[in-house]
Amino acid sequence: MIPQETVNLILDTAQIADVVSDYVTLKRRGANFVACCPFHNEKTPSFYVSPSKGIYKCFGCGKAGTAVGFVMEQEHCSYVEALRYLARKYHIEIVEEEESAEEIARRQRSESLLLVSEFARKFFSEQLQSGEGRAVGYQYYRSRGIEDATIERWGLGWAPSARTGLVDAARAAGYKDEYLLGAGLAVQNEDGSLADKFRERVMFPIHSVSGRVIAFSGRTLRADNPAKYVNSPETEIYIKSRNLLGIYFAKSDIAREDRCILVEGNVDVVMMHQLGITNVVASCGTSLTVEQVRLIKKFTENITIMYDGDSAGIHAALRGIPMVLAEGMNVHVVLLPDGDDPDSFSRKHSRDEVREYIAQNEKDFIVFKTDLLLAEAAGDPLKKAGLINDIADTIAQIPDAVKRSTYAEATAQQFGIEVSILFDRINRTRRKLQEDALKAAEREERRRRNDLPPSAYDTVVSDAQPVSEPLAEQTIQEENRILAPSERDLLYFLLRHGCDELDFESDSDYYSGNEQDKPSVADFIRDAFSDGTRMANSAYAAVYDAFFALYDEGCGQQEIVKRLLDAADRRIAEVVSQLSTEKYQLTVEAFEKSMTTTASWLVAQVPRAILGYAERRMQDRYETLRRQLPDATPEREPGILQEMVKIQSAQRRIKQRMGREKNTK
Repeated sequence: MIPQETVNLILDTAQIADVVSDYVTLKRRGANFVACCPFHNEKTPSFYVSPSKGIYKCFGCGKAGTAVGFVMEQEHCSYVEALRYLARKYHIEIVEEEESAEEIARRQRSESLLLVSEFARKFFSEQLQSGEGRAVGYQYYRSRGIEDATIERWGLGWAPSARTGLVDAARAAGYKDEYLLGAGLAVQNEDGSLADKFRERVMFPIHSVSGRVIAFSGRTLRADNPAKYVNSPETEIYIKSRNLLGIYFAKSDIAREDRCILVEGNVDVVMMHQLGITNVVASCGTSLTVEQVRLIKKFTENITIMYDGDSAGIHAALRGIPMVLAEGMNVHVVLLPDGDDPDSFSRKHSRDEVREYIAQNEKDFIVFKTDLLLAEAAGDPLKKAGLINDIADTIAQIPDAVKRSTYAEATAQQFGIEVSILFDRINRTRRKLQEDALKAAEREERRRRNDLPPSAYDTVVSDAQPVSEPLAEQTIQEENRILAPSERDLLYFLLRHGCDELDFESDSDYYSGNEQDKPSVADFIRDAFSDGTRMANSAYAAVYDAFFALYDEGCGQQEIVKRLLDAADRRIAEVVSQLSTEKYQLTVEAFEKSMTTTASWLVAQVPRAILGYAERRMQDRYETLRRQLPDATPEREPGILQEMVKIQSAQRRIKQRMGREKNTK
């Protein structure tokens, strides 16, 4: 754990313009800097960096934050990883707070495994440049069209035919046998001696999201070797189902283009990147897994499966579709001409031609599956019925009700059947899926109660998958849409003017009776919540609590905003960036601020915002009662109706008061 003093030192030392300029070319414009945004494609610069405020802001895509937030967005890493990145950049030593002996041992072992894996990568790369590696491995890469720059960028190499080539080199460099075995780089013979896991193979390093080498995939060049590919076994730093080949090189472009292209083979992904299509990853020689889909979802909700056009490729695509849909992602499928794979296709065509082919030939999963299965049905009514049920079961995987409805209606129209029939099948399938999920949860609960050992999936966390400090959500999820606008208004006043005083006139209902006792905007708003009310939307409630924690420490307005933008909870940073760095339009009917002073504007608008919030709370309660009414018992119904009438009356009084205050200002 990084001590708070060190965190503060890192945040105070990091210069926003210095950090951003590592990634984009900044041009000075007055006191600020401007550039084309690194997070989305644009031709006219809308990305601004303010050294005085220590923040960046894109007026095109809306992203904003401080130096640590920029690193998190650009590197797609956790909060702690971003802090470590900045500490390395500014040569700040991080002395971890006291850890238990077990934690220290576990961390040191993981680091040792990562270090020996990096040593192996360098060893394989060096072997490629001389002797056997140059004559065999390098010539293979060149025969596949892989260029020197690509070989260097991806760290491609050669595992020599000697039985202990890597083992001997690692021992000579001081690495222990236990780490060679633990990283899956060596195997132990019956006599206890070690031998290299990979021999006489071209080597593809597998990187974590943060760029550490965690495993390898080795391809034989011998026709008589039945094991074409040998991959690293699962280790403490590598879980096959959680990693994707090329994710480190592709993550930024996946996020920028808001789409991930998934291919199957090692050479496929390397050649696509070499061609200039860099939002591409491969599944490391395994069938697509839920964990891999979730890893992609960190960077985009759109995935295009690009497999070979043969039977195996088609069925692999079909297996992956339900998994992607179940995670709430949008999936398209593009099949290459039979006989081609992404590797061969990319060598025959230019980047623009490949992009055009994908754009013209990728199909929505429903169209893809329908076209494929209709051909198999060939006019057979029973097969056609099976096809419709198959598509309905696929639609049932989609968690979003609106998407399910849209796809169901489109499918019903295409096949000329009643949409209600499809919904019946979809609903039955969803109930079955929910029952299966419930049974799985019950099994897990029994395992936990009986203290049975968890699986490797539960306990082993690879460097690629941080389990704390999640990345900022691109869109804040609002649990209560009725209250959300009013809650945003109140946060706007806290973040922009929380420390400003409210100078009420002596005839105001809010005048304290003492000229020396002028409440701040923050205190005035907090008084409105003194009855124990909490904001209904969790992200906004988190910002509210974090604001007052800093406010009560005596922090000033600018310091509060800056520290909230640096918050480990990236939901807080996202909300603060939206409300404090862009022109936020209040939902209450506001006077033009330019027509009056800030002080008088606040005196008018802060109470109106609180009254507006009170009215929205009543509306929220009214809607709750309205939903209860159809199912209410005869005894309960009059009480509900009476309360609804009272709420409407109270709402009218609040609106009349808001109108009077507007007219008297």
